[in-house]
Amino acid sequence: MYRELALEFARVTEAAALASARWMGRGDKHAADDAATEAMRAMFDTVSIDGVVVIGEGEMDEAPMLYIGEKVGAGGDAELDIAVDPLEGTNIVAKGLNGAISVLAAAHRGCLLHAPDMYMDKIAVGPAAVGRIHLDAPVEDNLKNVADALGKKIDELSVVILDRPRHSELISRCRKAGARIQLIPDGDVAPAVATAFPDSGIDIMMGIGGAPEGVIAAAAIRCLGGEMQGRLCPETAEEEARCVSMGLEDPRKILLLEDMVRGDGVIFAATGITDGSLLKGVKYTAQGAVTHTVVIRGRTGTVRFINALHRLDRKPHFGRGRNEAQG
Repeated sequence: MYRELALEFARVTEAAALASARWMGRGDKHAADDAATEAMRAMFDTVSIDGVVVIGEGEMDEAPMLYIGEKVGAGGDAELDIAVDPLEGTNIVAKGLNGAISVLAAAHRGCLLHAPDMYMDKIAVGPAAVGRIHLDAPVEDNLKNVADALGKKIDELSVVILDRPRHSELISRCRKAGARIQLIPDGDVAPAVATAFPDSGIDIMMGIGGAPEGVIAAAAIRCLGGEMQGRLCPETAEEEARCVSMGLEDPRKILLLEDMVRGDGVIFAATGITDGSLLKGVKYTAQGAVTHTVVIRGRTGTVRFINALHRLDRKPHFGRGRNEAQG
């Protein structure tokens, strides 16, 4: 069943990527996100699962579909928690930049942290550096330990950090230590996952980003045998209360992989929308569109990269490209 679901989830992220890619570089991030969300939601209706969205487009009164608590799937024996980001990198697509993906994670009911929409401080590495990082360790120590684990010099390390003013000190310290830095405008899920692939060119991901995205990335890293640590960063009393309601007595405790994703019944799927370190973006040809997808199963550790050619409806499009793929 889970082998079949892995491929079905690939179809879900492919549909969202195809719909969103039509909006690349057109300056309308909302239209791109809406197109991805509509296509993903429609494709979920074809998958034989009893799914509940635990990380999605927002609360019920904030999102028309894929909202937190929404039931998805055509029904079946597989009772799953679903975490989705139909378009991770709305600004990236709007500006035609690199690194946008459509992504989802699925796990047995109750096995995904219901992360609230707030910030999370994160650090992620691949399998070779497990046990060599700590969120509270000095930046310089983490860099040295990871470099040693990978058999590299610090000036050969590649560190991915979101390009934000809040990271000015982190960036400065990494540079002073001698590490190479890739600053990204948005979308830290793919770079976090890419740390687990030796040929990705990314050795470590650090910094503060979205908590929901942190849990989605953690699902893939758990499947791949890497390590990730996170700490929620509530900024208001309301956010503090939300953390406590999730069962976190100490909202600022360090969250390990087991805190964010439990068990090995995890599936992760992502399709590139624009080219990135892990996945190629959607490409159009005379025959249709080509997508590049990764699907990872936690139970077996199997990683599948799928290059798919989709025949497209070539009639003029005036809407948002929903369900344009024929398979």
